[in-house]
Amino acid sequence: MHDDRSLVEARLKRVLDERVRPAVYPESVPLEVAVWHAPGEPVPVAEGLAAEPEPIEVGARWGAPWGTSWFRVTGTVPEAWAGRTVEAILDLGFDENMPGFQCEGLVYRPDGTPLKGLNPRNQWVRVGAPVEGGEQVRLHIEAASNPVILDYHPFLPTQLGDKETAGSDPQYTLTRMDLAVFDETVWQLVIDLEVLGELMAELPVESARRWEILRAVDKALDAVDLQDVNGTATRARSCLTEVLAKPAAPSAHRISAVGHAHIDSAWLWPLRETVRKVARTTSNMTALLDDEPEFVFAMSQAQQWAWVRDHRPEVWARVKKAVADGRFVPAGGMWVESDTNMPGSEAMARQFVHGKRFFLDEFCIENDEAWLPDTFGFAAGLPQIIKAAGSKYLLTQKISWSQTNKFPHHTFRWEGIDGTRIFTHFPPVDTYNCSMKGGEIAHAARNFKDKGVARHSLAPTGWGDGGGGTTREMVAKAARLRDLEGSATVTWETPRDFFEKAAAEYPEPPVWVGELYLELHRATLTSQAKTKQGNRRSEHLLREAELWAATAAVRTGFPYPYEDLDRIWKTVLLHQFHDILPGSSIAWVHREARRTYERVAEELTGIVEAAQRALAGEGDTPLVFNAAPHARAGVPAGGAGIPDGQQRTALSPRPGGGHILDNGLLRVEVDARGLVVSAYDVEADRETVAPGRAANLLQLHPDFPNMWDAWDVDAFYRNTVTDLTDADEVAPDGDGVRIVRSFGSSRVTQLLSLAPGERRLVVDTEVDWHETEKFLKLAFPLDVHAERYASETQFGHFHRPTHTNTSWEAAKFEACNHRFVHLEEPGWGVALVNDSTYGHDVTRTVRTDGDGGTTTTVRVSLLRAPRFPDPETDQGVHRFRHALVPGAGIGDAVREGWRINLPERPLAGAREVAPLVTCDQDAVVVTAVKLADDGSGDVVVRFHEAFGGRTRATLTAGFEVADVAVTDLLERPLADAPAPRAEDGLIALRLRPFELMTLRLRRA
Repeated sequence: MHDDRSLVEARLKRVLDERVRPAVYPESVPLEVAVWHAPGEPVPVAEGLAAEPEPIEVGARWGAPWGTSWFRVTGTVPEAWAGRTVEAILDLGFDENMPGFQCEGLVYRPDGTPLKGLNPRNQWVRVGAPVEGGEQVRLHIEAASNPVILDYHPFLPTQLGDKETAGSDPQYTLTRMDLAVFDETVWQLVIDLEVLGELMAELPVESARRWEILRAVDKALDAVDLQDVNGTATRARSCLTEVLAKPAAPSAHRISAVGHAHIDSAWLWPLRETVRKVARTTSNMTALLDDEPEFVFAMSQAQQWAWVRDHRPEVWARVKKAVADGRFVPAGGMWVESDTNMPGSEAMARQFVHGKRFFLDEFCIENDEAWLPDTFGFAAGLPQIIKAAGSKYLLTQKISWSQTNKFPHHTFRWEGIDGTRIFTHFPPVDTYNCSMKGGEIAHAARNFKDKGVARHSLAPTGWGDGGGGTTREMVAKAARLRDLEGSATVTWETPRDFFEKAAAEYPEPPVWVGELYLELHRATLTSQAKTKQGNRRSEHLLREAELWAATAAVRTGFPYPYEDLDRIWKTVLLHQFHDILPGSSIAWVHREARRTYERVAEELTGIVEAAQRALAGEGDTPLVFNAAPHARAGVPAGGAGIPDGQQRTALSPRPGGGHILDNGLLRVEVDARGLVVSAYDVEADRETVAPGRAANLLQLHPDFPNMWDAWDVDAFYRNTVTDLTDADEVAPDGDGVRIVRSFGSSRVTQLLSLAPGERRLVVDTEVDWHETEKFLKLAFPLDVHAERYASETQFGHFHRPTHTNTSWEAAKFEACNHRFVHLEEPGWGVALVNDSTYGHDVTRTVRTDGDGGTTTTVRVSLLRAPRFPDPETDQGVHRFRHALVPGAGIGDAVREGWRINLPERPLAGAREVAPLVTCDQDAVVVTAVKLADDGSGDVVVRFHEAFGGRTRATLTAGFEVADVAVTDLLERPLADAPAPRAEDGLIALRLRPFELMTLRLRRA
């Protein structure tokens, strides 16, 4: 017997690879194969089954990129195999990558019943156990030849990411199509040896348990006759029985395994392919549930459940039965696993509204947890949204990817901007694709940061990203790890069971306050600008459509478009998935997204215009509709009126070259380079631009991150910068100044203008962008001394430091805001608002000349040009609008952010329109006015305190109110919330800082 552990480990690897694993299928016979290649997009199942295929041989090439091929395999089980277990082995040409990143298949019976999916880790289909011999086998495979886009080698540009550019060359070689005998004893021996070998490798060298396992494995290998593995497998297994039976220590870490298959709703494949990925995975998981009585599987993303329901009714029937049995578990309660940094307030709320309502309507199941394992960081406003949706837990794994700082907890309470705390768990296994390897289980136990006060962690178990799910091998390993000395214990449990146990054992966990910032993937705040603009504009159009349609419904009987709004919301929510909105998907995804947003805009604009016409009537009175939550120019918030007359801005030459813009409140000097060298607040007698500096400065950086091109921008990008100061043209344009610049292969046209009667410098920027691997910023160096600045997030704002005292602060060199960032000294501040950008950076420097004061520079991230996974990212024309607001308090920042995103809509009509609801306090921002989703006709109003302080306010309804209820986001009355009284349509409110509230007003 060998005492040297390395020799035994080497021996074990070779024997497993070359003798034992091949013996799992000791006998096989080939199947006959024929194929029909669908000529375009995927066809209905009936059409694929009915098509007449042509013969194809194993070894032949097949599958144009993104094509669909229907294979028919036929054969006869040999009579000699009677009494044995037989499986079909169907290898479409898989490589060693994870499932979901290459060709895939769904196997059907001749009658169209789906059996299971095919992927590199799941190539078998059970024919019989046991067979009688002589059975006729006929299977059909809907095979998708999805090209390999990501292979974790250097990310090279590829045209394979869009069907329009991918070509037609076959991608795969048909590798194996056989009937084979399945030797379960050998298969079980493989699992025994893998579990023990992996555990042995994780135990300390001095551990007696390690040496005990080593000797048992060595003995088992001696018992295997390498020329007769099948005949000696039982003998070999008997050598391992005792060592596998020893129970875990009472103090062992406890892992709740949750069957899982993270499926990106789009990423390196288009949306239509995800529909099929979900069908393949759910087919496999329902089959595995039938075979494994202890297994539990959880699936998030209501959109994916809806796809199964709508596109694969046979699979849906099996899913519904498994849900009823409590073993196929809806998780997360969101429409998709969305990005949480960029979606606006209402959109983030509606993710939960539509997700939770789907599971309630379909299964009467209420989710307690938000399930976001792969989302790229978490906005500080999210905890109260989770709570307002009726949930109380959050799970994510992604923060473990942070490059600089290691998060100090795995189980904790996360506190958001309003003080809401959510019980949160980061699985210490550090993957949402756990495969039950010993190294993963040992890492979870070692890594768990809450030892001594908590013992439970969760392991999402199954192949994911591209789907695939849990395998029978993972279930078999988990069975051996249920209670095994030297290992953490593993038990299959639902997410709810885990969270209830974890919360009970750890009633006072530590608290983390503020955003959960991912120190990675920062460039996702900028990549694919048109996708981000489509999202922002769709969110605001939905606000307008709901507002004006509800107002018109109450006032005129206008038919409220319930079904249309529901459908459009779900479309917008789908595109907030964490690889679509962040810009990290293939070209096909973003090409389709642009077209989708165009259709959404057209449809919503139609709803808005029809409702406004119903409200205003036919006439010649020049009206302006104001959908913003604050009055402006004499027009009330949420109403329509005749705007006040306004003076024009004066435009004059500037001594030394350039132009001066002056509206009496703000005087702006634009020099001959087209740069803003002064923005003087007349009333405050205060300069905005830092001395010796220039604002509206376009800056160009090289942008070649170490990895993850569309996802990442690394800090070293700042080391090299080109200031774009040369101008082709600086000239008057109406009341503003037009600036044209050329650089590289690109061209920028800007228009600087002052809003009449407002301290607001508007910067309209058009970029005809044709750069690669470059990063374009727009800089505003400000004469403001501020140690922190405010960024808008969902239902409020929060502060980040402008300094880099610690590594945590330094790591936030690119961050997210919604409509504004705001900096201030006591009594005076500056806001920078935007209509469609998210990424930005804020830095602080001490001036070395003059008074030695501080310059705080805000830079907006406009465009990037990564080449992977979309080699043509953002090429073309883009338009952005920003506004610099000197003298702005936080309330001004809030107001101006809304205004730039919701411009007035002029319409000639017969009458002014009074708002459906109004609020007398600017700090209370109404984010939604709509009719209740249940069709009752009740008016739902959602609002929050936006300035960060306590406030009292009065909400006034423009209709007779019979009853008022405080509700959750799903418009269900809250039993523990005292209902405010409504007297003559007046509703008195008291709100905490950033408190979110939803009221349901029943009309008399």
